Amino acid sequence: MTANSNRISTYTNASVGTSSEDKKDEQKTDMWSSMLDSVASGKRLPEKNMLVLGGSVDSQREFLEALSNNDLSNGQGRNLDRSNKLPPIANRFALGYTYYDVLDADQEDILARVSLYLLSSPAPSFASLIKPLLTPESIPNTLIVILLDWAQPWAWMRQLREWLLLLRAVLLSLSTECEDAMKDVMASWSERGRTGGSINLDGTGAVAADGDVALPLGPGEWSDALGLPLCVVCQNSERIDYLEKTQGWKEERFDLVLQYLRTALLRHGASLIYTAPTMTAPLQTLVHASLGIRSLLKRAPLKYNVIDRDKIVVPPNWDSWGKIRVLRDGFDVESVSEGWSIDLNQPSTARAHEANGSVDPEGSAVAMYEQQVQDSSLDALQLAQGKQDTNKLEVPSVDPQAFLGNQLERLEQQKKDDEKAIKENSFAQVATDDIISDHIGPVQFNMGGIQVDADDMVQRLKDRQAYGQSPEPAALDDEAPAEPTPQVDTDTLAKFFDNLMKRGQQPAPGKT
Repeated sequence: MTANSNRISTYTNASVGTSSEDKKDEQKTDMWSSMLDSVASGKRLPEKNMLVLGGSVDSQREFLEALSNNDLSNGQGRNLDRSNKLPPIANRFALGYTYYDVLDADQEDILARVSLYLLSSPAPSFASLIKPLLTPESIPNTLIVILLDWAQPWAWMRQLREWLLLLRAVLLSLSTECEDAMKDVMASWSERGRTGGSINLDGTGAVAADGDVALPLGPGEWSDALGLPLCVVCQNSERIDYLEKTQGWKEERFDLVLQYLRTALLRHGASLIYTAPTMTAPLQTLVHASLGIRSLLKRAPLKYNVIDRDKIVVPPNWDSWGKIRVLRDGFDVESVSEGWSIDLNQPSTARAHEANGSVDPEGSAVAMYEQQVQDSSLDALQLAQGKQDTNKLEVPSVDPQAFLGNQLERLEQQKKDDEKAIKENSFAQVATDDIISDHIGPVQFNMGGIQVDADDMVQRLKDRQAYGQSPEPAALDDEAPAEPTPQVDTDTLAKFFDNLMKRGQQPAPGKT
């Protein structure tokens, strides 16, 4: 009985041991899942978005090539091949798309993947294509890029206004969550890259140097914040020399264009850069820093440049009205800034009238710009037409086949006219020769005491030449008997020569 009272249940021990093993298995499972999740999250690429507005199909492709043109000097083998292969670009219709990977300085690690959404026309119907791209999650990682071209610098302010009006219409239609995200972005962007500030342009912390003090916002800065960072890229700056040589542009004109752009972009806290395919520009550094992409191995500093007219770089939060005035005296920065505000705050009815070709509002910065910066290649008659917008002068192209067909007809008609003119000239020459011959009469001259008719002699020479050049007639029948040759009378010839010899031997009369 005592033994029975001291028995220990094996069920309880077995059951307890089983529960502890289950807990250990659960802990192992949780540990592995957390490790796998951490590795997956570590390999997940940061996603950045870029909305590229303006430019043509080719200029947008050049912009992408300039961005993805990484330094290949340190790459080896497969890394060179990987960086040289660009994804296809679909930008011929409506909203285009492509992407590229940002590689680190050693060409080994991928820092981020940038998705580019490309739009070439500021038509209001395309606003519905842009709106889905802007969400509370994508707004902090989005950059707006507007492409301008030095082929038409006189149209820059108008093009910039059209794109900003389209963007403003899209941003005002977003949800409340998106508006809150844009406010947070603008609050951080107003301090990024500022002299004496605590945040660098790429979003990292900055260490202020001795004596650097964070300056407050000046007049005209961030007056019309869009809600997203903006960068304006002026492509093909090598055409500056072409404008100077062919259209007579001077330094004052180039400085004026730069002052207008800087004044307008200062209200949005935007950056500005000039690029050219033949020159290196810090485009990668500016764009990647604006997107918050930074290299862990090499940090390229971004320096401003407002001296070299074809290598302009204006980082965000660097410019001010005072710096704009220093570039060239006589520029009214206050009027231009106020006029740009008038251009962007037009009611919808005014925008509709402008689309129909009406005049710009009073005090418009676009009107002031186009009055001072004009296309010098237009002739004086086109410039004198005040009601016609010469900045939008278009020449429709002709179909190549129709052009070649028209040229063929013109060449055939020209050939007929030439042949007709040659015939008329020949007839006139013949008639003139006959008239002269009738008027002068036969031409005779004395040659060696003999009177010779010139016309008769020329005709004989022509007949002899024609007879000498004519081929001998072939025999009609080889078997036909040949005509008998006449017999030569040798006796008669001998007598004839004897008489001649005798006459030569006779003495002359009157001599003995």
